[in-house]
Amino acid sequence: MLWDQHACVELVETADLRDLRRYRGAGGGYVSLNVGYAPHAPALTASLLRSFRAQVDAIDGVELAATVADIDRIAGRGDTAVAFDLEDCAPLGGDLDAVGTLVAQGVRTLGPTYNHANRAGGGCLDARDDGLTPWGRDLVAEMNARGMVPDGSHVGARTTLDMCAASTRPVVFSHSNMRAVWEHPRNITDEQARAAASTGGVVGITGVGIFLGPNTPTLEAMIRHLEYAVELLGIDHVGVSTDFSFDWETFRDEIVRMPELYDASYTRWGPMEWMPPETFVGLGAALAARGWTDVDIAAVLGGNFRRVALESWEPLP
Repeated sequence: MLWDQHACVELVETADLRDLRRYRGAGGGYVSLNVGYAPHAPALTASLLRSFRAQVDAIDGVELAATVADIDRIAGRGDTAVAFDLEDCAPLGGDLDAVGTLVAQGVRTLGPTYNHANRAGGGCLDARDDGLTPWGRDLVAEMNARGMVPDGSHVGARTTLDMCAASTRPVVFSHSNMRAVWEHPRNITDEQARAAASTGGVVGITGVGIFLGPNTPTLEAMIRHLEYAVELLGIDHVGVSTDFSFDWETFRDEIVRMPELYDASYTRWGPMEWMPPETFVGLGAALAARGWTDVDIAAVLGGNFRRVALESWEPLP
C-alpha cells in the first residue's frame, strides 16, 4: 500500500475532502490528514474533527481507520484509509488528558511544536532551542501511553533529540527531508534522523519543493533524499509523505499573511510548489526503474510506517 504520513486541507469546517479520492490511483493506501496546528485552540480542532470525520464517512472510496487492521482492510479493497495528525500542542490547550480524547477521534500523530517554541519545547525556525521542557516530557509520556506517535517535523533539533531520548515508543519525522542533501531549516540533520531510527522510528521524506531542493517537487528530487536516508539509516527506517496542501493557494497566502510562523526560506525560490498525489502514486515505479527491489519499495512506500503504527497505536496496558 502507499502510506502518506502527512497531507493538508484548508483548516475550516467547510473544507471539501473529496480530493482525498485523488490517492486512489495507488490502488489502496492510507493518508494522515492534518486537523490542527499552532494557532488553533481546542474548540476549533474539535470542530474540524467533527466535520472531517462526517465527510470521510460520506465519501465513496475513503474510510476512517481506527486500527492497522482497518487500514489493511480498506487498502486491500483499493480504497484510502484516513486518520489524523496535529502540528503543535496548542490544540491540547495545555491539558494532557486531551491526548486520549484526540486519539479516540482518530488523531494518531502529534508534533509538539510548529516552527517556533511553545510550552513543550523549541521549534525548527528558532535561533535558540532549549530542548524539551518538563511539560513536553510529560506530553511524550502521555502520547506513549495513549497510542499517539510523537513527531519531530517542525520541531527544533535539540527538542527532537530530547523527544527520542524520552520516548519509550517509536518517534517519527512524518514529513522532513535530509539537510545533508538540501540545506533548509525545515530539513533534519543526520543526528536527528539516527536518533529517530534508534527508537524504531521512521523518517518520512516529503514532496514539498522547497524542502527537496530549489522548489523542485519532482520524483527525482524525492529519490535523492530517499536514497541518502536509506544509506544512512537502513531500509527499515525510511518512509514517505506528500505534505501536499490541497488548499495550496490558501497556504501560499498564509505564508505572506502570517510571517511570525514562517521565514524567508519559505519564499526564497518563489511561490511554494508541492508534489500532488497524482505524481506521488508513481513513486514505486520510479524506484523500480532505479533497480530497487520489490521488498525495499514496499517497506518505504508503506511498510515501515505501518510497523510504527502496529507498535504504537494501541494504548499501554
